[in-house]
Amino acid sequence: MTKKLPELLAPAGTLDAFKTAILYGADAIYAGLPGFSMRARAKINVEEVKQGIELAHAAGKKVYLAFNLFAHDHEYENMSRVSEVINYLAPDALIVSDAGIMMYVRENHPDIPIHISTQANICSAKTVKFWQNAGAKLCVLAREVSHNEFKHIRSECPDIGLEIFVHGAMCMSYSGRCLLSNFVTGRPANRGACAQLCRWKYDVVLREKDTGLEMPIDEDERGAYIMNSKDLCLMPRLGEVLSSNPDSLKIEGRNRSEYYVGSVVHAYRCAMDAYVENPDEFNPDSFMEDLNRLETRGYTTAFFDGPVTPEAHNYETTRSTSDYHAAGVITAVDDENITFELRNETRAGNEITFILPNTMDKVSVKLDKLINAKNGEAVDKMAAGMGNSILIPRKVLGDTHADKFVPYVLAYKHKR
Repeated sequence: MTKKLPELLAPAGTLDAFKTAILYGADAIYAGLPGFSMRARAKINVEEVKQGIELAHAAGKKVYLAFNLFAHDHEYENMSRVSEVINYLAPDALIVSDAGIMMYVRENHPDIPIHISTQANICSAKTVKFWQNAGAKLCVLAREVSHNEFKHIRSECPDIGLEIFVHGAMCMSYSGRCLLSNFVTGRPANRGACAQLCRWKYDVVLREKDTGLEMPIDEDERGAYIMNSKDLCLMPRLGEVLSSNPDSLKIEGRNRSEYYVGSVVHAYRCAMDAYVENPDEFNPDSFMEDLNRLETRGYTTAFFDGPVTPEAHNYETTRSTSDYHAAGVITAVDDENITFELRNETRAGNEITFILPNTMDKVSVKLDKLINAKNGEAVDKMAAGMGNSILIPRKVLGDTHADKFVPYVLAYKHKR
């Protein structure tokens, strides 16, 4: 009997991320609007979200709209305008965390399913049942829930959707409720404006109250990145995750690039499909190779086995552990060439590797010369930005997987 896979849920902070997530196999996409959700810094407007929803629906995908702020009284004065936007966008569900917002949604949008955000910090079956009784169709469990706790919650709550995070950035505090960002910079974490002070390097200083004398406390061999969590990655334990019957696997990435979104979705999509084909022989190693190429602070399984250990943090640096970065994205295709828009400087002699949808196969191309897409002239190097693009002849890509070189296909290159 074929095992039913959970939904693979991808983030989209831009229209390009929408398109990339769809191409690389997400089942659903979550997005939000500035000022009304955790996506306050997302670079996407109402019309782009509308276009993204239409593209997703045309591809048979769902879209959930994040509306998970904790609202103050004065913010309800603008709710009629918010309702107009919600009606216009017609999402498949709304993600909320505030009980008042949930009550507002039930009263004003009774036909839209409600998902409870991770911001509600749901850690127990009793809390799931509370939200279920309030009308929720799905609960996003807190990242602090261990795998054994999840299995207990699943057994106690069989009739409601349960969603867990499998990949993305971790907060040093309780799932996005960090005080530091708001206290130090005035940028509230709950509104998606987190300044990520947990990634900063700190010097600890002892100050004598009466004299004002300051005495620095020396760092030890670990450095001073005292709050810098590694990124969550449950790929090494994905078989266990899937066997425990979650309804949705969520990828964090509200402010991530289309390269990150597409690459992570691609790895988990291929891994999930491989698992369902042969659960007993599933091996995550090849899929981890793809994730290790991403710029990351290192990976941790976080609370999967219980309380985190010091290995879940990187005390030495916040720099990426990867030797690769985004090369660019295909933006147009014709019979002769593909147009490849650059995301990092590229030079003649560089090798770029395309991440093809629906397969773990890769196609690598060494660019002996760069052809400027604007004027057809050969150049030795080209910087990214300003829509800078190169032409790559289709013949150098070969015939294998020729049909997969389509717009929004991504590629990476070695950092040199």
